[in-house]
Amino acid sequence: MFFSIIIPLYNRPQEIMELLSTLVKQTYTAFEVLIIEDGSKNDAKEVVDSFKNDLDIHYYFKQNEGQGFARNLGFEKAKGNNFIIFDSDCLIPSNYLENVKNHLYNTHLDAFGGPDDAHASFTPIQKAISIP
Repeated sequence: MFFSIIIPLYNRPQEIMELLSTLVKQTYTAFEVLIIEDGSKNDAKEVVDSFKNDLDIHYYFKQNEGQGFARNLGFEKAKGNNFIIFDSDCLIPSNYLENVKNHLYNTHLDAFGGPDDAHASFTPIQKAISIP
């Protein structure tokens, strides 16, 4: 099973660095990462390039049209047949992809999602914003 991880990005080079650092630690490694920079003025190309030796990572820059169009470009460019979309501020547990793969082997799903979980370092205001 091969995953294409699609990450729309707008002016968040520091956040994407933190997210990519968590993807490097995945226990399941059959995945690619597609960063779709959506017209950022503060782009993350340099940050993304710093992960080229550690991840199967691809960077695309497009004019700003919003997250939906950025995701669609990611779907067009993806090599996998299983897509995962992360926001740039996600921090992914090291066994996340392995758990998803194991679940998909046992249960057919057309789509899946999960709740946000407030990081322990979040302030009370960040936790309140995180509530669905």
